[in-house]
Amino acid sequence: MTALVFGTLPFPNQSGDKIVSKAVSAAISALFKRTGKISATVRAEPVAKLLQGSVDGFDFIGNGMLMYNGLRIEDMELYVEAVSIDFGAIFKGQVQLRQPTQATMRVMLTEEDLTNSFNTPFVVEKLQKLEYEGQSLNFQNTKMKVNDDKSLGIQSQISLGNQSEIIEVDITAQLQVEERRKLQFIDVVYQGNEQAIALGKALIDHVNALLDLDKFALDGTQLRVDRIRIRNQQIIFYGMAKIDQFPQRK
Repeated sequence: MTALVFGTLPFPNQSGDKIVSKAVSAAISALFKRTGKISATVRAEPVAKLLQGSVDGFDFIGNGMLMYNGLRIEDMELYVEAVSIDFGAIFKGQVQLRQPTQATMRVMLTEEDLTNSFNTPFVVEKLQKLEYEGQSLNFQNTKMKVNDDKSLGIQSQISLGNQSEIIEVDITAQLQVEERRKLQFIDVVYQGNEQAIALGKALIDHVNALLDLDKFALDGTQLRVDRIRIRNQQIIFYGMAKIDQFPQRK
């Protein structure tokens, strides 16, 4: 009976779990401007459960994922718990949840990802909301470095307002997570002259206020980080994602 039903669907010679897996992969791909290799594997036993929209879970693995705001993710893994979906929406290219679910996640960012992120218009615009001595800030050539001692380095050339003088900011700090959602630079060491140090302190205070995961999560999702691992010029985040509804591309 199940084979007969799936055989009449607009994906001939494919089982229901493969149909849903392809739909989930396509829906996730649509959330990003560009992706590398991605795959989603739906788990349903027996497969007939899909007709009622019941899924034991699905595993998603992707790499080289560029978001529309310019932020890039080297690798992302999501392992979603049992979920109920609207099976009919699959054939409209949508994934609609009938009830909230959650997933364990692993997200990796490279040193290059971090540097590129700090230079995207999305992040630069947020940084430029900081004023120093009543003047706006202009950022150039911001670089992030993941050091062998697991500290992070931030270097940037900053000018104030319409001034041409460049202030070299050079900061080294540790990264920790607070309340499972706030990423914070701590144990900060500042290099340079008095003005560069003062500007660096103002910058770190501003960045720490920005790094709240709730400000970056896609609609209908909530991210929480339990552990951070830093190694080989990479930062790896381990945590949970609560998914109330599957995000749609705007």
